[in-house]
Amino acid sequence: MGIRKLGDTAYLYLGSPSTLIRVHEGKTVLVDPGHGSGRHKDLKREVRKLGLEIQLQLATHGHADHVSVCPKIDAPLLTHRFEFSIAESSLNREILTFGSKAPEGFLAYYIPEEVKVQGVFEWGDEIAGLRAIQLNGHSPGMTGFLDEENGLLYAGDSFFGEKLLQSVGLSYLVDVDLFRKSLEVLREYAGSGYLLIPSHGKPVSGEEAIETLEFNIKRVEDAENLALDFLREPLSVDELAFRIMRTLGVEITPKKLSLNLVPARALIAELYNRGEIEAVVEDGLRWVRRKK
Repeated sequence: MGIRKLGDTAYLYLGSPSTLIRVHEGKTVLVDPGHGSGRHKDLKREVRKLGLEIQLQLATHGHADHVSVCPKIDAPLLTHRFEFSIAESSLNREILTFGSKAPEGFLAYYIPEEVKVQGVFEWGDEIAGLRAIQLNGHSPGMTGFLDEENGLLYAGDSFFGEKLLQSVGLSYLVDVDLFRKSLEVLREYAGSGYLLIPSHGKPVSGEEAIETLEFNIKRVEDAENLALDFLREPLSVDELAFRIMRTLGVEITPKKLSLNLVPARALIAELYNRGEIEAVVEDGLRWVRRKK
């Protein structure tokens, strides 16, 4: 697959997720090493081609597809403190995605080895030439890494490429308001000329970056509007997610529906807290628009 040079000291190993390779004062840092049986070997090979060795790993957040190969790379791993237990505990990751322990083989990613986090950082910290930027909403401690020297921001899962969203349906998020605020932060960086790099999707800058962010914002707005429309009648979270996915033209599979249940619950919480819907018990817990 190879790497793409982004600047004098930054490279990108393309994939899903893509991995940022940052060289700072002789140290080589990987951001989001990713997953896959041979991924760690590929990353080590590419770094050796640069005449360097990996000395530090950073994760934007603790989801399995971003950290599963970290144990196979002999370098300490750092995460935001809110992501520490998510990265280290497979059960915590299952709870975040499924709401409890998930049926075996049901979730998309599995980590064969135990992940160990050697340290935590806070938003605003400077780490090997990268500044940790608050971009949460996708997960509690979702972090972007700003590289001013190379004019880029590795944004993790704070926004997604259009193809991924069209395939999956809803933006995976746990807090609608935080996710929306993170998109606004990213729009400011795009307007300042930074290259924005999502973990899943191609790097974008300028007008293309603005358009991609607008697509992400519109997908959140469309989901809210669809939810309010469908909730003219009482629906469960499962029924709501199913209807939204069908309307968006997404292929509905058990795994995709399971993933979409997470942002659907976040939508329910957002609309309920705004006083637009209420909870009712009708053959189970259902949600419906408030009568005006």
